[in-house]
Amino acid sequence: MIMGPLTHGSWLASTVFDGARFFEGVAPDLDLHCQRVINSAGAMGLKSGHKAGELMEIAQDGIAKFAADAALYVKPMYWAEAGFVDNDPETTQFCFTIHEQPMPEANGFSLTVSPFRRPGPEFALTHAKAACHYPNSGRALREAGTRGFENALMLDPLGHVAELATANIFYAKDGQVHTPVPNGTFLSGITRARVMELLRGAGFDVFERTLTAGDFADADEIFSTGNWGKVMPVSRFEERDLQPGPIFSKARELYWDFAHR
Repeated sequence: MIMGPLTHGSWLASTVFDGARFFEGVAPDLDLHCQRVINSAGAMGLKSGHKAGELMEIAQDGIAKFAADAALYVKPMYWAEAGFVDNDPETTQFCFTIHEQPMPEANGFSLTVSPFRRPGPEFALTHAKAACHYPNSGRALREAGTRGFENALMLDPLGHVAELATANIFYAKDGQVHTPVPNGTFLSGITRARVMELLRGAGFDVFERTLTAGDFADADEIFSTGNWGKVMPVSRFEERDLQPGPIFSKARELYWDFAHR
């Protein structure tokens, strides 16, 4: 047992984590994921006790225990063992889990606007990848599922688009790419930043803007970025069917090329 009933991380939610991927023999941006979990620990008031390079070595040792063609989810975690409401940073604990997890097929998923919103930084620890954020995302997914959708577009407290329940979001219109500007209400992902860099390097205009759900309703194509599936297309937004478009296809191609470099 690594957590008990009175462990702060399981009782009072001081758990932070990160997720990287190993697939097709590569682990893109593993160093950035390792650094981010350390940053998240600091934001939670924990003491990580590691450098990113140390976490990378642990990850590489663990990955080597699997088949070379395995698809893996790579997850370092920190939490406090003790504390009441606030955690005691001197009791910070650590574990590193790696398990087999197939990469999802890029067949597209359905998307609806959620009635539940992402919190602002005044309300939650939004600059950390913290487990305590995920029940809110979970209820958004659950509510969307009751209406026949697979994911949920979540707005911020002011009614602007923040992200999906599980990933960052982009849309393309007239050959240009748009994504919500980071405003403290969502974690601006590592894969998100990489895809923006790659698209701009390929000559696309990529804009970070304050967006509404109406912008997505009028989009030529919509796609998401995140560690779970990297770059994934949206095949339906509300009642409107969409096809995986050329900009999504280029973004996914560019990302796979980058990962294998």
